[in-house]
Amino acid sequence: MSDQIARTSATVPALPSTAVAVSRTPGYWSDVARRLRRDPGALICAAILLLILIALLAAPWLAPYNPYTGSALTRLKPIGTPGHPLGTDELGRDMLARLLYGGRLSWFLGLVPVAVAFVLGSLLGIIAGYSGGRINMLIMRATDIFYAFPSVLLAVAISGALGGGIIDAMLSMTIVFLPPIIRIAESVTAGVASLDYVEAARSTGAGPMLVARVHVLPNVLGPIFVYATNLISMSMILAAGLSFLGLGVQPPQAEWGLMLSSLRTAIYLQPLVTMLPGICIFITSICFNLLSDDLRAAMDVKV
Repeated sequence: MSDQIARTSATVPALPSTAVAVSRTPGYWSDVARRLRRDPGALICAAILLLILIALLAAPWLAPYNPYTGSALTRLKPIGTPGHPLGTDELGRDMLARLLYGGRLSWFLGLVPVAVAFVLGSLLGIIAGYSGGRINMLIMRATDIFYAFPSVLLAVAISGALGGGIIDAMLSMTIVFLPPIIRIAESVTAGVASLDYVEAARSTGAGPMLVARVHVLPNVLGPIFVYATNLISMSMILAAGLSFLGLGVQPPQAEWGLMLSSLRTAIYLQPLVTMLPGICIFITSICFNLLSDDLRAAMDVKV
């Protein structure tokens, strides 16, 4: 995971100076939207994610049974069983209901840590990149400390030390995602702050806060947001891994990673039923990854 985050940060290109200078104009964003509309891959991924999200939100109406109620008489029913279209788990609970309600929690665990890390990491990175000097050194050297530990082990260690659970898992993932976002934000901000139009704004007597708010902030949030969207898939996989190890979501709650853990003993009895949570994680993660790549390509507009 740490290598993957490092590779991802290396592949996030800084926008060209000409593109950065106009990135906050309406014409730029309309061009980005036009590129996305013409990208079939982006449209397919967005449509799949939208359909999944609608299904998760409509879980109370789509789920045929209570996801926490099972029966010993209906244990490990195969896919296509009458009344249980996706079969049942090891406790006789309906898999369709478990997947729908579990997806809610999986998406929550995938989005919230990234959103919190995006806000905090952007703030710290922009301060470091715009201020420079000792403030930059203090923030970036503190960030470098976290790179001494593999991301997965760091998340496991933090969550385990805190006792495990949903809140502890989200806190550990937020800490893991903060350093790469801070580094990206600092790099992009330092590049924007050195451009001619920012220097011109300073020479007119505009204060640092005004220059940062009007000329720097609108031009750096885009690249940082694109990188953050690429972390959503990693967040979902990491959350599933923590739940699989017993350090995230706890039984009897439904969550895709926890469902994989509880069903692993039945892999030889009902392999297709056992794979369903993993398939959901794979489809959602790959769609977020591809959509993030398409968004990054659409934003790389050279004028």
